[in-house]
Amino acid sequence: MGIFSRISDIFKSNVNDLIDRAEDPEKMVKQIIMDMDKELQKSTQALGKAVASERMAEKQLNDAVRKSADWEAKAKAALASGNTDLAKRALSQKVKADEEVNTYREMHETISNQTEAIKTQVETLKAKMAEAKSRQAMLIARSQMAETQKSLAKSIGGIDTSSSFEKFNRMEQKVMEKEAEAEAFSQMAGATSQKDYETFEQLQTDAKVDSELQRLMAELGQTSPTVEGEPSLEEQIAAAEAAAAEAASAAVAGEGGEG
Repeated sequence: MGIFSRISDIFKSNVNDLIDRAEDPEKMVKQIIMDMDKELQKSTQALGKAVASERMAEKQLNDAVRKSADWEAKAKAALASGNTDLAKRALSQKVKADEEVNTYREMHETISNQTEAIKTQVETLKAKMAEAKSRQAMLIARSQMAETQKSLAKSIGGIDTSSSFEKFNRMEQKVMEKEAEAEAFSQMAGATSQKDYETFEQLQTDAKVDSELQRLMAELGQTSPTVEGEPSLEEQIAAAEAAAAEAASAAVAGEGGEG
């Protein structure tokens, strides 16, 4: 029964404790399965030998029983024929056969009990093997999940969250400043455009009024009241357009210098 000492150790071992102590639980679980499989193969081979021994002992027992019965039949035949000496010799052989029967019966019972014990151990090992295989995938999945959680925890622990959020806030502040600047420039550009529009609109209105005035005066035979040396209305509009263009160029140049 020495080969079952390792089986007994495996039965007594706590799989979870082995995994806790192992550096690589996945490899440890696979190694446990391999060890149990090897022991199962050994125990199966031992069971085969035990069964063979039991059958041999049973055959020897049956042969001894038949031999005893055969000598008894011969002794009866000798007595029936009146040959007492021959009957005694036959009975002497029967006694030896009966002794063999007792010996082989004890041997067969011993081997049979041992074989039954080995069968029980093999069935127990098969059940443990099936249980281990069914738990193998679950244990490996749990090990991988724990390793993932551990790695994530280390990664998160290595990040300086206060410093990172402080940098994030600074970047957000800069974006807000740029947005405020863009809004201010948009408002300034809108006010200038509105002012220029009103100026040109007024000049166009004045030009129409002067045109109507000159038409009426021409109809009445009056001369234009234009002051000598004063620029005409067309010249005033051209000058206003040039001034507006110059102001727009200056504004663009100013933005480029600030950038």
